[in-house]
Amino acid sequence: MPELKSYRFGPFLVDRRSACLRRDGVIVPLRPKSFDVLVYLAQHPGRLVPKAELIDGVWQNLNVTPNSLVQCVKEIRQALHDDSQSIIETVSKRGYLFASPVAAINGDDEPATTDTGESPALPLPDRPSIAVLPFDNMSGDPNQDYFADGISEDLITGLSRIRWLFVIARNSTFVYKGRAVDVRQVATKLGVRYVLEGSVRRAGQRLRVSAQLIDAVTGGHHWAEQYDRELGDIFAIQDEITSSVVAAIQPRLLAAEGVRAFSRSPGDLGAWELVARADPCLAAQSIGS
Repeated sequence: MPELKSYRFGPFLVDRRSACLRRDGVIVPLRPKSFDVLVYLAQHPGRLVPKAELIDGVWQNLNVTPNSLVQCVKEIRQALHDDSQSIIETVSKRGYLFASPVAAINGDDEPATTDTGESPALPLPDRPSIAVLPFDNMSGDPNQDYFADGISEDLITGLSRIRWLFVIARNSTFVYKGRAVDVRQVATKLGVRYVLEGSVRRAGQRLRVSAQLIDAVTGGHHWAEQYDRELGDIFAIQDEITSSVVAAIQPRLLAAEGVRAFSRSPGDLGAWELVARADPCLAAQSIGS
C-alpha cells in the first residue's frame, strides 16, 4: 500500500498519517470531514474545484446538502485564520480554489513534527506573489502596536483585491512579528517573489509610516516611500495610507514582471510571463480597470 502524502503550505502541515492539521508542529483542531475537505483542496492547488466535485470526493455516496460543505470550509478558514480568503478562495456559485503554494511530502521525507518548527522552501506560484511582513513599531510605545498591525492587515486586504496577485495570508506572515529576519529566507519559506515591509514611528502628534517593496529573489528595491500624517482619525489614516501604497505598488509590480519576462527565453516562460511579455499595455489596462 503506497504511503499517504502530506501537504505543507506556509507554517501548516496537512499530516495525513495522523489525520490532523499542524501549525509548526502543534495540532490545530479540525473535525474529520473538515480535514478531508482540506486534504482534497490541498491536492488540487491553483485549480477551481467545483462544489459538486468536492462533495463527491469527500462524502462519496452519502447524500449531503451544500451547507455541510460550507460549514467545513468555514471551520477550515477559522483554523487557518484565513479571513481574507488568501488561502481558500470562494468562486461565487462555482466552487473553491486553494490559492496557497503547496509542497507535497512523501511519508518518509519528513516527520509529522519537528523540534524547530521550520518549514521547507516552497515553490514560487505561477503568478506574481507577495508577503506583507508585520510593520515594525519604532515609536517606543507598545500601545502603538495596534496601529502598526492595522496597517499591515489593511495592506494584505488591499493587495488581495488585485486579481492577478497572490498574497500570503496574515497568519503566515505575522509569525515573524518582532523578529529580525532575512527577507530572502522568509520569502523562500513562504514561496513568494516580493516582500513588502515597513515601520511606524510617532513623535508627539505626528506619525511617520515608511514602506518598501523588495524583490526577494534578487534583493533589489522596486519602491520605497514614507508618509507623514498628523494624528487624528486612526482608521482614516490607515485607509488613506493603504490606498496610496497599493496604488503605488501595483504598476511597479507589473513593470517588474514585464522586465523579468523579457529577460528569459520564450521556452522558459509560464502563462503569466507570456502575458506580461506580450502585452506592454498591461499595466495601464490594470490600473484603469
